[in-house]
Amino acid sequence: MLINHPPVLAEVEAVFADYERALVSNDVDALIQFFWQSPLAVRYGAAENLYGWEQIVAFRKQRTPPPPRTLFNTVITTYGHDYANTSTEFRRAEGTGRQSQSWIRTEQGWKIAAAHVSLMPG
Repeated sequence: MLINHPPVLAEVEAVFADYERALVSNDVDALIQFFWQSPLAVRYGAAENLYGWEQIVAFRKQRTPPPPRTLFNTVITTYGHDYANTSTEFRRAEGTGRQSQSWIRTEQGWKIAAAHVSLMPG
């Protein structure tokens, strides 16, 4: 298996950066499109558990814009040509958090199949 094959890694780095830009600008339409349109998609947030693309869409449409944040300790690892994990920490005014995503290549491009966001205590 190829780990971090340069062309695949570059693709995932780019889509991860696009996701972050959409998140910080609260581009709801773009954020919705980053997720796999499947009942199997999962997003665990700091205060919600979302199962399936429809719940993720409903959450994004009602969520207030997130506060500004700075990423650090970002690790992106690709496995083969069609799967990747992204993990990052972030800082914002109210503290530090973590975000991990499982990305899959679909016919529509790279999509998030699973995501987890949590805040660090303290």
